Amino acid sequence: MSGKLVLYGATGCGSAVVEAAFILAGEDYDYVEASPWEPSDGLTALKAINPLVQVPTLALPDGTVMTESVAILLWLMDRHPGRLGPGPGDPQRASFLRWLVYLPAAIYPMYTVRDFVDQWVSGEKATAELKQSTVNRILLCWKNMEAALQPAAGSWLLGTPDLTALDLYVCMMTRWTPRRDAIRAVAPRIVAVAERVDHDPRVVALWRRHFPDGYTDL
Repeated sequence: MSGKLVLYGATGCGSAVVEAAFILAGEDYDYVEASPWEPSDGLTALKAINPLVQVPTLALPDGTVMTESVAILLWLMDRHPGRLGPGPGDPQRASFLRWLVYLPAAIYPMYTVRDFVDQWVSGEKATAELKQSTVNRILLCWKNMEAALQPAAGSWLLGTPDLTALDLYVCMMTRWTPRRDAIRAVAPRIVAVAERVDHDPRVVALWRRHFPDGYTDL
């Protein structure tokens, strides 16, 4: 072990939010590109510690392996109290936890269906219909989140003084299908928050590395 945290990730994928959080927390880490779709030394190393080949996967210096981006983010918050979100006892904690889990629980499964649509249906018409259904569901989820949070203009999602892990998550996931122009139609204030995070100088370089063209087809 290097004595550092080792984060296995893939460009444009869910590891981006964990990297962003590490940067904001001032955490020292090594990053290993391990795209599940491209053979590489990084992918071989990832398979050795996580046969499911999930990104992100985090290897701790003591050999412990962590997966699931929300679990990693909450672990990171425990290491850096007062950063990345409201702590225990804060009135905003319940809302923070709700929406932090909502994003991967309600929206992310739609990408699992889209990416492997042939496992669910066959035929061109059924495939197109199911893909459109995933888009419809994603947009409904964004609309629901915006209606519940109602972020004020120029604020972060929870109205906190600094951005939280929730804002980082929104910045990343609004870059995925159906992309920001479509999401803006149902959740304009959430997209405005995402665009604020885009320009935070602490993470600008990270977003450019993960999303060099601004979006991904995930």
